[in-house]
Amino acid sequence: MCSLTMGCTLSAEERAALDRSKAIEKNLKEDGVTMAKDVKLLLLGAGESGKSTIVKQMKIIHEDGFSGDDVKQYKPVVYSNTIQSLAAIVRAMDTLGLEYGDKERKADAKMVCDVVTRMEDTEPYSAELLGAMMRLWSDSGNQECFSRARESEFLPINNHVCLCVCSYLDSLDRIGAPDYQPTEQDILRTRVKTTGIVETHFTFKNLHFRLFDVGGQRSERKKWIHCFEDVTAIIFCVALSGYDQVLHEDETTVRTDGHVYIFSFTLSLSPCPTDTPINRMHESLKLFDSICNNKWFNETSIILFLNKKDLFERKISKSPLSICFPEYTGPDTYLEGIDYIKCQYESKNKSPSKEVYAHVTCATDTNNIQFVFDANRMHESLMLFDSICNNKFFIDTSIILFLNKKDLFLEKIKKSALSICFPEYTGPNTYDDAAAYIQAQFESKNRSPNKEIYCHMTCATDTGNIQVVFDAVTDIIIANNLRGCGLY
Repeated sequence: MCSLTMGCTLSAEERAALDRSKAIEKNLKEDGVTMAKDVKLLLLGAGESGKSTIVKQMKIIHEDGFSGDDVKQYKPVVYSNTIQSLAAIVRAMDTLGLEYGDKERKADAKMVCDVVTRMEDTEPYSAELLGAMMRLWSDSGNQECFSRARESEFLPINNHVCLCVCSYLDSLDRIGAPDYQPTEQDILRTRVKTTGIVETHFTFKNLHFRLFDVGGQRSERKKWIHCFEDVTAIIFCVALSGYDQVLHEDETTVRTDGHVYIFSFTLSLSPCPTDTPINRMHESLKLFDSICNNKWFNETSIILFLNKKDLFERKISKSPLSICFPEYTGPDTYLEGIDYIKCQYESKNKSPSKEVYAHVTCATDTNNIQFVFDANRMHESLMLFDSICNNKFFIDTSIILFLNKKDLFLEKIKKSALSICFPEYTGPNTYDDAAAYIQAQFESKNRSPNKEIYCHMTCATDTGNIQVVFDAVTDIIIANNLRGCGLY
Protein backbone atom coordinates (compact mmCIF):
# COMPACT_ATOMS: atom_id res chain seq x y z
CA MET A 1 0.00 0.00 0.00
CA CYS A 2 1.34 3.38 -0.98
CA SER A 3 0.68 6.86 0.32
CA LEU A 4 0.75 10.20 -1.45
CA THR A 5 3.19 12.75 -0.03
CA MET A 6 3.83 16.13 -1.71
CA GLY A 7 2.69 14.67 -5.06
CA CYS A 8 5.10 11.71 -4.92
CA THR A 9 4.12 8.06 -4.39
CA LEU A 10 6.18 6.31 -1.70
CA SER A 11 6.60 2.56 -1.38
CA ALA A 12 6.37 0.86 2.01
CA GLU A 13 10.16 0.59 2.05
CA GLU A 14 10.58 4.26 1.23
CA ARG A 15 7.98 5.16 3.87
CA ALA A 16 9.92 3.18 6.47
CA ALA A 17 13.13 4.90 5.45
CA LEU A 18 11.41 8.28 5.77
CA ASP A 19 10.13 7.37 9.25
CA ARG A 20 13.63 6.33 10.30
CA SER A 21 15.00 9.60 8.98
CA LYS A 22 12.41 11.58 10.93
CA ALA A 23 13.19 9.58 14.08
CA ILE A 24 16.89 10.28 13.70
CA GLU A 25 16.18 13.97 13.13
CA LYS A 26 13.98 14.04 16.24
CA ASN A 27 16.70 12.41 18.33
CA LEU A 28 19.25 14.88 17.02
CA LYS A 29 16.95 17.75 17.96
CA GLU A 30 16.50 16.32 21.45
CA ASP A 31 20.24 15.86 21.80
CA GLY A 32 20.67 19.42 20.64
CA VAL A 33 18.33 20.70 23.35
CA THR A 34 20.27 18.72 25.96
CA MET A 35 23.61 19.95 24.69
CA ALA A 36 22.32 23.51 24.60
CA LYS A 37 21.87 23.28 28.37
CA ASP A 38 25.50 22.24 28.74
CA VAL A 39 26.89 25.71 29.36
CA LYS A 40 30.65 25.46 29.68
CA LEU A 41 32.62 27.79 31.92
CA LEU A 42 36.41 27.84 32.06
CA LEU A 43 37.85 28.98 35.40
CA LEU A 44 41.28 30.58 35.04
CA GLY A 45 43.64 32.79 36.99
CA ALA A 46 47.15 33.18 38.35
CA GLY A 47 48.27 31.45 41.53
CA GLU A 48 46.51 32.27 44.81
CA SER A 49 43.72 34.19 43.07
CA GLY A 50 40.95 32.23 44.81
CA LYS A 51 39.91 29.71 42.15
CA SER A 52 39.79 26.72 44.48
CA THR A 53 37.82 28.76 47.01
CA ILE A 54 35.24 29.59 44.33
CA VAL A 55 34.85 25.86 43.68
CA LYS A 56 34.36 25.23 47.41
CA GLN A 57 31.73 27.97 47.55
CA MET A 58 29.74 26.25 44.80
CA LYS A 59 29.70 23.15 46.99
CA ILE A 60 28.39 25.17 49.95
CA ILE A 61 25.80 27.10 47.94
CA HIS A 62 24.51 24.34 45.69
CA GLU A 63 25.37 21.03 47.40
CA ASP A 64 24.25 21.62 50.99
CA GLY A 65 27.77 22.23 52.21
CA PHE A 66 30.52 19.81 53.14
CA SER A 67 29.81 16.22 54.12
CA GLY A 68 31.23 14.46 57.15
CA ASP A 69 33.84 12.86 54.92
CA ASP A 70 34.78 16.27 53.55
CA VAL A 71 35.26 17.66 57.05
CA LYS A 72 37.39 14.67 57.99
CA GLN A 73 39.49 15.15 54.86
CA TYR A 74 40.13 18.86 55.52
CA LYS A 75 41.02 18.47 59.20
CA PRO A 76 44.71 17.59 58.63
CA VAL A 77 44.90 20.39 56.03
CA VAL A 78 43.86 22.93 58.67
CA TYR A 79 46.49 21.56 61.05
CA SER A 80 49.15 21.84 58.35
CA ASN A 81 48.16 25.31 57.12
CA THR A 82 48.15 26.66 60.68
CA ILE A 83 51.57 25.45 61.75
CA GLN A 84 53.09 26.17 58.32
CA SER A 85 51.89 29.77 58.62
CA LEU A 86 53.48 30.13 62.02
CA ALA A 87 56.73 28.62 60.72
CA ALA A 88 56.73 31.18 57.88
CA ILE A 89 56.58 34.00 60.41
CA VAL A 90 59.41 32.40 62.39
CA ARG A 91 61.57 32.34 59.25
CA ALA A 92 60.72 35.99 58.63
CA MET A 93 62.06 36.77 62.13
CA ASP A 94 65.52 35.74 60.95
CA THR A 95 65.18 37.70 57.71
CA LEU A 96 64.29 40.88 59.60
CA GLY A 97 66.82 40.27 62.36
CA LEU A 98 64.15 40.64 65.05
CA GLU A 99 64.36 39.33 68.61
CA TYR A 100 61.58 37.59 70.50
CA GLY A 101 59.97 39.46 73.37
CA ASP A 102 60.85 36.46 75.54
CA LYS A 103 64.08 34.65 74.69
CA GLU A 104 62.51 31.34 75.70
CA ARG A 105 60.39 31.55 72.56
CA LYS A 106 63.43 30.42 70.57
CA ALA A 107 62.88 26.92 71.92
CA ASP A 108 59.20 27.10 70.96
CA ALA A 109 60.18 28.27 67.47
CA LYS A 110 62.58 25.34 67.09
CA MET A 111 59.85 22.90 68.13
CA VAL A 112 57.44 24.31 65.53
CA CYS A 113 60.01 24.28 62.72
CA ASP A 114 61.15 20.75 63.61
CA VAL A 115 57.58 19.46 63.29
CA VAL A 116 57.34 21.03 59.83
CA THR A 117 60.75 19.67 58.82
CA ARG A 118 59.74 16.14 59.90
CA MET A 119 56.52 16.56 57.85
CA GLU A 120 54.39 15.85 60.92
CA ASP A 121 52.37 19.02 60.38
CA THR A 122 49.12 17.22 59.48
CA GLU A 123 48.82 15.53 62.87
CA PRO A 124 46.69 16.82 65.79
CA TYR A 125 48.76 19.02 68.08
CA SER A 126 50.10 17.57 71.28
CA ALA A 127 49.50 19.62 74.42
CA GLU A 128 53.20 20.55 74.43
CA LEU A 129 53.19 21.68 70.79
CA LEU A 130 49.92 23.61 71.16
CA GLY A 131 51.34 25.47 74.14
CA ALA A 132 54.47 26.36 72.20
CA MET A 133 52.41 27.63 69.25
CA MET A 134 50.15 29.78 71.43
CA ARG A 135 53.10 31.29 73.30
CA LEU A 136 54.93 31.93 70.05
CA TRP A 137 51.96 33.60 68.37
CA SER A 138 51.32 35.91 71.34
CA ASP A 139 54.99 36.93 71.64
CA SER A 140 55.52 40.65 71.04
CA GLY A 141 58.51 40.08 68.76
CA ASN A 142 56.54 37.61 66.66
CA GLN A 143 53.65 40.05 66.37
CA GLU A 144 56.01 42.82 65.29
CA CYS A 145 57.54 40.50 62.73
CA PHE A 146 54.16 39.67 61.26
CA SER A 147 53.10 43.31 61.20
CA ARG A 148 56.25 44.30 59.33
CA ALA A 149 56.57 41.24 57.13
CA ARG A 150 53.09 41.41 55.61
CA GLU A 151 53.87 44.98 54.51
CA SER A 152 56.96 43.85 52.61
CA GLU A 153 56.73 42.20 49.20
CA PHE A 154 60.11 40.49 49.60
CA LEU A 155 59.47 38.53 52.79
CA PRO A 156 57.98 35.01 53.01
CA ILE A 157 54.58 36.18 54.21
CA ASN A 158 51.93 35.75 51.54
CA ASN A 159 48.19 36.29 51.34
CA HIS A 160 47.50 32.86 52.70
CA VAL A 161 49.46 33.49 55.90
CA CYS A 162 47.52 36.74 56.37
CA LEU A 163 44.27 34.83 56.06
CA CYS A 164 45.47 32.19 58.50
CA VAL A 165 46.26 34.88 61.07
CA CYS A 166 42.64 36.02 60.91
CA SER A 167 41.10 32.56 61.08
CA TYR A 168 43.58 29.94 62.30
CA LEU A 169 46.32 31.42 64.49
CA ASP A 170 43.83 33.58 66.37
CA SER A 171 41.80 30.40 67.05
CA LEU A 172 44.58 28.07 68.18
CA ASP A 173 42.70 27.08 71.33
CA ARG A 174 39.71 25.96 69.21
CA ILE A 175 41.77 24.23 66.52
CA GLY A 176 43.95 22.52 69.09
CA ALA A 177 41.01 21.11 71.06
CA PRO A 178 40.73 17.27 71.05
CA ASP A 179 37.19 17.41 69.61
CA TYR A 180 38.01 19.97 66.91
CA GLN A 181 35.95 19.81 63.70
CA PRO A 182 36.65 22.30 60.87
CA THR A 183 33.93 24.87 60.20
CA GLU A 184 32.89 26.00 56.70
CA GLN A 185 35.09 29.07 57.08
CA ASP A 186 38.02 26.90 58.20
CA ILE A 187 37.64 24.80 55.06
CA LEU A 188 37.28 27.85 52.83
CA ARG A 189 40.54 29.22 54.24
CA THR A 190 42.51 26.04 53.55
CA ARG A 191 45.13 25.98 50.88
CA VAL A 192 46.38 22.72 49.42
CA LYS A 193 48.31 22.15 46.23
CA THR A 194 45.94 20.65 43.68
CA THR A 195 47.22 17.56 41.86
CA GLY A 196 45.41 15.67 39.17
CA ILE A 197 41.78 16.54 38.50
CA VAL A 198 39.30 17.50 41.22
CA GLU A 199 35.69 17.28 40.06
CA THR A 200 32.62 18.80 41.71
CA HIS A 201 28.97 18.40 40.63
CA PHE A 202 25.97 20.61 41.36
CA THR A 203 22.68 21.70 39.80
CA PHE A 204 21.76 25.35 39.44
CA LYS A 205 18.66 26.81 37.71
CA ASN A 206 17.89 23.53 35.94
CA LEU A 207 21.45 23.27 34.65
CA HIS A 208 23.87 20.55 35.71
CA PHE A 209 27.33 21.79 36.58
CA ARG A 210 30.54 19.81 36.58
CA LEU A 211 33.51 21.70 37.98
CA PHE A 212 36.97 20.51 37.05
CA ASP A 213 39.99 21.83 38.91
CA VAL A 214 42.92 20.66 36.79
CA GLY A 215 45.68 21.64 39.17
CA GLY A 216 48.21 19.13 37.88
CA GLN A 217 48.28 20.47 34.31
CA ARG A 218 51.86 21.67 33.84
CA SER A 219 52.34 21.29 30.07
CA GLU A 220 52.55 24.27 27.71
CA ARG A 221 49.20 26.00 27.44
CA LYS A 222 49.26 26.07 23.63
CA LYS A 223 49.19 22.27 23.61
CA TRP A 224 45.85 21.95 25.41
CA ILE A 225 44.05 25.31 25.43
CA HIS A 226 42.31 24.58 22.11
CA CYS A 227 40.41 21.76 23.83
CA PHE A 228 38.24 24.43 25.44
CA GLU A 229 37.45 26.55 22.38
CA ASP A 230 33.71 25.80 22.70
CA VAL A 231 33.34 27.19 26.22
CA THR A 232 30.47 29.63 26.69
CA ALA A 233 32.39 31.94 29.01
CA ILE A 234 35.61 32.22 30.98
CA ILE A 235 35.73 33.12 34.66
CA PHE A 236 39.08 34.79 35.32
CA CYS A 237 40.10 35.30 38.96
CA VAL A 238 42.37 38.15 40.04
CA ALA A 239 43.84 38.65 43.50
CA LEU A 240 43.38 42.39 44.11
CA SER A 241 45.70 42.14 47.09
CA GLY A 242 48.57 40.93 44.90
CA TYR A 243 49.36 44.38 43.53
CA ASP A 244 52.26 44.86 45.95
CA GLN A 245 53.51 41.26 46.05
CA VAL A 246 55.96 39.33 43.94
CA LEU A 247 55.97 35.88 42.42
CA HIS A 248 59.13 34.04 43.45
CA GLU A 249 60.56 31.32 41.24
CA ASP A 250 59.54 28.51 43.58
CA GLU A 251 55.95 29.72 43.40
CA THR A 252 55.77 29.58 39.61
CA THR A 253 53.32 26.74 39.12
CA VAL A 254 50.88 25.63 36.52
CA ARG A 255 47.88 25.22 38.43
CA THR A 256 35.16 18.93 31.03
CA ASP A 257 26.16 16.51 29.88
CA GLY A 258 22.31 18.77 31.08
CA HIS A 259 25.84 19.87 32.41
CA VAL A 260 27.89 23.00 32.87
CA TYR A 261 31.63 22.59 32.91
CA ILE A 262 34.03 24.71 34.90
CA PHE A 263 37.72 24.10 34.33
CA SER A 264 40.24 25.54 36.77
CA PHE A 265 43.92 26.16 36.21
CA THR A 266 46.66 28.11 37.92
CA LEU A 267 48.83 29.50 35.18
CA SER A 268 52.07 31.41 34.88
CA LEU A 269 53.58 33.12 31.85
CA SER A 270 56.95 33.89 33.42
CA PRO A 271 60.06 31.89 32.61
CA CYS A 272 61.33 29.78 35.46
CA PRO A 273 63.69 30.05 37.20
CA THR A 274 64.36 33.78 37.39
CA ASP A 275 66.45 35.98 39.66
CA THR A 276 64.10 38.94 39.34
CA PRO A 277 60.90 38.80 41.39
CA ILE A 278 57.82 39.37 39.26
CA ASN A 279 54.93 41.50 40.46
CA ARG A 280 51.91 39.22 40.92
CA MET A 281 49.44 41.62 39.32
CA HIS A 282 51.71 42.18 36.32
CA GLU A 283 51.86 38.40 35.91
CA SER A 284 48.07 38.19 36.18
CA LEU A 285 47.60 40.96 33.60
CA LYS A 286 49.90 39.18 31.13
CA LEU A 287 47.99 35.96 31.64
CA PHE A 288 44.66 37.74 31.18
CA ASP A 289 45.95 39.35 27.97
CA SER A 290 47.00 35.98 26.54
CA ILE A 291 43.66 34.35 27.42
CA CYS A 292 41.40 37.25 26.46
CA ASN A 293 43.00 37.59 23.02
CA ASN A 294 43.63 33.91 22.37
CA LYS A 295 42.41 32.81 18.93
CA TRP A 296 40.42 29.96 20.50
CA PHE A 297 38.34 32.43 22.52
CA ASN A 298 37.55 35.12 19.92
CA GLU A 299 33.81 35.01 20.62
CA THR A 300 33.98 33.95 24.27
CA SER A 301 32.72 36.31 26.96
CA ILE A 302 34.85 36.76 30.07
CA ILE A 303 33.59 37.13 33.63
CA LEU A 304 36.29 38.92 35.62
CA PHE A 305 36.38 38.21 39.36
CA LEU A 306 38.37 40.96 41.10
CA ASN A 307 38.83 38.85 44.20
CA LYS A 308 40.13 39.35 47.75
CA LYS A 309 38.51 42.76 48.05
CA ASP A 310 38.68 42.50 51.86
CA LEU A 311 42.48 42.22 51.89
CA PHE A 312 42.77 44.97 49.29
CA GLU A 313 40.63 47.34 51.37
CA ARG A 314 42.86 46.83 54.41
CA LYS A 315 46.07 47.16 52.43
CA ILE A 316 45.48 50.08 50.04
CA SER A 317 45.75 52.83 52.67
CA LYS A 318 49.21 51.59 53.73
CA SER A 319 50.68 50.29 50.49
CA PRO A 320 50.33 52.65 47.48
CA LEU A 321 49.00 51.34 44.17
CA SER A 322 51.95 53.00 42.44
CA ILE A 323 54.08 50.04 43.61
CA CYS A 324 52.41 48.09 40.82
CA PHE A 325 51.43 50.96 38.52
CA PRO A 326 54.04 53.77 38.74
CA GLU A 327 51.93 55.91 36.39
CA TYR A 328 49.01 55.93 38.85
CA THR A 329 48.60 59.34 40.49
CA GLY A 330 45.12 58.97 41.96
CA PRO A 331 44.26 58.60 45.64
CA ASP A 332 45.11 55.35 47.41
CA THR A 333 41.52 54.59 48.31
CA TYR A 334 39.45 51.44 47.90
CA LEU A 335 37.06 52.61 45.16
CA GLU A 336 39.57 54.55 43.09
CA GLY A 337 42.10 51.73 43.34
CA ILE A 338 39.64 49.06 42.21
CA ASP A 339 38.39 51.22 39.33
CA TYR A 340 41.95 51.70 38.08
CA ILE A 341 42.79 47.99 38.32
CA LYS A 342 39.54 47.09 36.56
CA CYS A 343 40.42 49.45 33.70
CA GLN A 344 43.85 47.85 33.36
CA TYR A 345 42.27 44.44 32.76
CA GLU A 346 39.49 45.70 30.49
CA SER A 347 42.02 47.56 28.35
CA LYS A 348 43.65 44.25 27.44
CA ASN A 349 40.57 43.21 25.46
CA LYS A 350 41.35 43.77 21.77
CA SER A 351 38.12 42.28 20.42
CA PRO A 352 35.12 44.62 19.97
CA SER A 353 32.77 41.60 19.98
CA LYS A 354 34.04 40.21 23.29
CA GLU A 355 32.30 41.16 26.52
CA VAL A 356 34.18 41.44 29.82
CA TYR A 357 31.89 41.46 32.87
CA ALA A 358 33.71 42.54 36.04
CA HIS A 359 32.65 41.70 39.61
CA VAL A 360 34.42 42.65 42.84
CA THR A 361 34.41 39.58 45.08
CA CYS A 362 35.55 38.01 48.32
CA ALA A 363 35.78 34.27 47.64
CA THR A 364 35.61 33.39 51.34
CA ASP A 365 32.32 35.29 51.76
CA THR A 366 29.56 32.85 50.82
CA ASN A 367 26.86 35.54 50.64
CA ASN A 368 28.99 37.69 48.33
CA ILE A 369 29.72 34.81 45.95
CA GLN A 370 26.08 33.72 45.91
CA PHE A 371 25.03 37.30 45.10
CA VAL A 372 27.51 37.51 42.23
CA PHE A 373 26.29 34.23 40.73
CA ASP A 374 22.61 35.09 41.24
CA ALA A 375 22.49 38.80 40.50
CA ASN A 376 23.53 39.05 36.89
CA ARG A 377 20.83 36.84 35.38
CA MET A 378 20.84 38.83 32.16
CA HIS A 379 24.44 37.81 31.45
CA GLU A 380 23.57 34.20 32.20
CA SER A 381 20.59 34.43 29.84
CA LEU A 382 22.80 35.93 27.13
CA MET A 383 25.34 33.13 27.49
CA LEU A 384 22.62 30.47 27.34
CA PHE A 385 21.04 32.16 24.31
CA ASP A 386 24.45 32.22 22.63
CA SER A 387 24.94 28.49 23.18
CA ILE A 388 21.48 27.67 21.81
CA CYS A 389 21.50 30.15 18.93
CA ASN A 390 24.84 28.89 17.63
CA ASN A 391 24.38 25.21 18.45
CA LYS A 392 25.32 23.00 15.50
CA PHE A 393 21.95 21.25 15.66
CA PHE A 394 20.09 24.54 15.15
CA ILE A 395 22.18 26.13 12.39
CA ASP A 396 19.19 26.86 10.14
CA THR A 397 16.52 26.98 12.84
CA SER A 398 14.70 30.27 13.33
CA ILE A 399 14.43 31.58 16.88
CA ILE A 400 11.49 33.45 18.38
CA LEU A 401 12.84 35.62 21.20
CA PHE A 402 10.43 36.57 23.98
CA LEU A 403 11.75 39.54 25.96
CA ASN A 404 9.38 38.89 28.83
CA LYS A 405 8.27 40.74 31.97
CA LYS A 406 8.12 44.05 30.14
CA ASP A 407 5.74 45.41 32.80
CA LEU A 408 8.29 44.87 35.58
CA PHE A 409 11.05 46.23 33.36
CA LEU A 410 9.02 49.39 32.71
CA GLU A 411 8.85 50.10 36.45
CA LYS A 412 12.39 49.05 37.29
CA ILE A 413 14.23 50.99 34.56
CA LYS A 414 13.06 54.23 36.18
CA LYS A 415 15.00 53.41 39.35
CA SER A 416 17.85 51.07 38.36
CA ALA A 417 20.31 52.09 35.66
CA LEU A 418 20.87 49.63 32.80
CA SER A 419 24.60 50.23 33.23
CA ILE A 420 24.45 47.96 36.30
CA CYS A 421 24.27 45.09 33.84
CA PHE A 422 25.92 46.73 30.83
CA PRO A 423 28.60 49.19 32.06
CA GLU A 424 29.23 50.35 28.49
CA TYR A 425 25.63 51.58 28.10
CA THR A 426 25.45 55.38 28.10
CA GLY A 427 21.96 55.90 26.68
CA PRO A 428 18.93 57.18 28.60
CA ASN A 429 17.26 54.95 31.16
CA THR A 430 13.95 54.91 29.35
CA TYR A 431 11.87 51.88 28.46
CA ASP A 432 12.23 52.17 24.67
CA ASP A 433 15.96 52.89 24.63
CA ALA A 434 16.89 50.30 27.23
CA ALA A 435 14.67 47.59 25.71
CA ALA A 436 16.14 48.26 22.27
CA TYR A 437 19.66 47.95 23.68
CA ILE A 438 18.87 44.63 25.38
CA GLN A 439 17.29 43.31 22.18
CA ALA A 440 20.43 44.28 20.27
CA GLN A 441 22.61 42.39 22.77
CA PHE A 442 20.69 39.17 22.14
CA GLU A 443 20.53 39.64 18.37
CA SER A 444 24.29 40.25 18.25
CA LYS A 445 24.90 36.69 19.51
CA ASN A 446 23.60 35.27 16.22
CA ARG A 447 26.62 34.25 14.14
CA SER A 448 24.65 32.61 11.31
CA PRO A 449 23.61 34.72 8.29
CA ASN A 450 20.87 32.16 7.54
CA LYS A 451 19.23 32.29 10.96
CA GLU A 452 16.28 34.57 11.63
CA ILE A 453 15.54 35.91 15.12
CA TYR A 454 12.03 37.22 15.64
CA CYS A 455 11.84 39.38 18.76
CA HIS A 456 8.69 40.15 20.77
CA MET A 457 8.26 42.20 23.95
CA THR A 458 5.93 40.20 26.16
CA CYS A 459 4.13 40.13 29.47
CA ALA A 460 3.33 36.48 30.16
CA THR A 461 0.56 37.41 32.62
CA ASP A 462 -1.25 39.55 30.01
CA THR A 463 -3.52 37.20 28.00
CA GLY A 464 -4.25 39.80 25.32
CA ASN A 465 -0.57 40.50 24.77
CA ILE A 466 0.32 36.81 24.56
CA GLN A 467 -2.53 36.14 22.10
CA VAL A 468 -1.27 38.87 19.76
CA VAL A 469 2.28 37.55 20.03
CA PHE A 470 1.27 33.96 19.32
CA ASP A 471 -0.74 35.04 16.29
CA ALA A 472 2.49 36.55 14.97
CA VAL A 473 4.41 33.40 15.93
CA THR A 474 1.93 31.27 13.98
CA ASP A 475 2.46 33.41 10.90
CA ILE A 476 6.21 32.93 11.26
CA ILE A 477 5.92 29.15 11.57
CA ILE A 478 3.66 28.92 8.50
CA ALA A 479 6.00 31.14 6.49
CA ASN A 480 9.02 29.04 7.48
CA ASN A 481 7.29 25.79 6.51
CA LEU A 482 6.30 27.22 3.13
CA ARG A 483 9.83 28.50 2.64
CA GLY A 484 11.18 25.02 3.36
CA CYS A 485 8.95 23.64 0.61
CA GLY A 486 10.05 26.33 -1.81
CA LEU A 487 6.58 27.87 -1.87
CA TYR A 488 7.30 31.16 -0.09
